[in-house]
Amino acid sequence: MLELLNITLKDLLSPEFYINNGGLWVLLIIVFAETGLMLGFFLPGDSLLFVAGIYSRMLIDKLIPGGTGSDIIDLMILFALISLCGILGNMVGYWFGRKSGPYLFERQDTWLFKRKYLFQARDFYDKHGGQAIVFARFLPIIRTFAPIIAGIVRMEWKKFMLYNIVGCLAWVFLMLIAGHYLDKLFLTQFGFDLKKHLELIVIGIVIITTLPVLYRIFFAKRKTA
Repeated sequence: MLELLNITLKDLLSPEFYINNGGLWVLLIIVFAETGLMLGFFLPGDSLLFVAGIYSRMLIDKLIPGGTGSDIIDLMILFALISLCGILGNMVGYWFGRKSGPYLFERQDTWLFKRKYLFQARDFYDKHGGQAIVFARFLPIIRTFAPIIAGIVRMEWKKFMLYNIVGCLAWVFLMLIAGHYLDKLFLTQFGFDLKKHLELIVIGIVIITTLPVLYRIFFAKRKTA
């Protein structure tokens, strides 16, 4: 089917593909899915927001014919819409986790599932839940499952919402601003067009955002060895 539509796996993993073919509405759906639906963990969240910052004018032109005439207003509109979808996505993830939590806490242990891990997760969220929700926004895959786990361990709703909003606003703002202004900076100062090297940019973002996870895993193994 993908061949019939001339869509390749490379296209599906490319943020520029969604920007050029789906525009703003597909961007919003992807942000919502990646932050609230378990099946959205593979979607290119960080790199998509970075590229959205580069193409902010084009995205807003499709939403408002003729555009706004201001880069700042374009970015503010994108920031508001994307943040709303990201916040709502995490709320859905939390709701799903909260609904499935009682079943998991009563479920018998198997070779794959251990209830003790749920209790450990609950203790972790009780102590560091706010930080976990905020920093999870900047970590691929983890940001998809963090709100679900928060719901499973019944993290306090008000606390969850506070850090959900703070984390989402920080994530969206930094990614959009970085994409928009770094593109201009590199073009004017170095004559380097980021739009022509988006694959390298995406790889760089993935490496930067996953390094903290790899660092923790590596050093955790060394400490337990």
